Amino acid sequence: MDTSNDYIIMRRKERGKDDEWIKAFLARAGFGVMATALGDQPFLVTRNFAYDEGRHAIYMHGAKKGRTIENVQANPRVCFSVSEMGRLLPDTRAMEFGVEFAGVVAFGNISIVTDPQEARHGLQLLCDKYFPHMKPNMDYEPASDADLKITAVFRIDIESWSGKEKKVADDFPSAFYFTDIVE
Repeated sequence: MDTSNDYIIMRRKERGKDDEWIKAFLARAGFGVMATALGDQPFLVTRNFAYDEGRHAIYMHGAKKGRTIENVQANPRVCFSVSEMGRLLPDTRAMEFGVEFAGVVAFGNISIVTDPQEARHGLQLLCDKYFPHMKPNMDYEPASDADLKITAVFRIDIESWSGKEKKVADDFPSAFYFTDIVE
């Protein structure tokens, strides 16, 4: 995929990741943050999501009314970010403190899925990702026509993306996880 455009400028190119890494990261990431804009006001919202490799798109769901759907209808441009924090990396100088991380940023256009078959597909991708141990028609009833009347399904058609990761050696001196020190 061509990831070159005006939005993606990676300063630390040695941390850049390829498309296969990005796809794997999107498959395992627990949630992402979507940025929309209305006029000059940006809006961020945390979302569960599923990446559809065949369509090269991200699916999410939400309410049929409210800020997100209004923003999407007014401006389809979107940015979606997924990240995770690894260990904190202390040093003898505060300026040298750091953190391990991994993340993906994707840019594209978002739309409200109107085709019922595609909407069910998007919702099923979400169920498959977050509830892989449960099977439709065995453990739960799949999305119905009635469900689609009250749930909006969104699709981000990805135009460009980038992935980055910083990881240090397992024996990095005094490295620790944030959750180990915060109660």
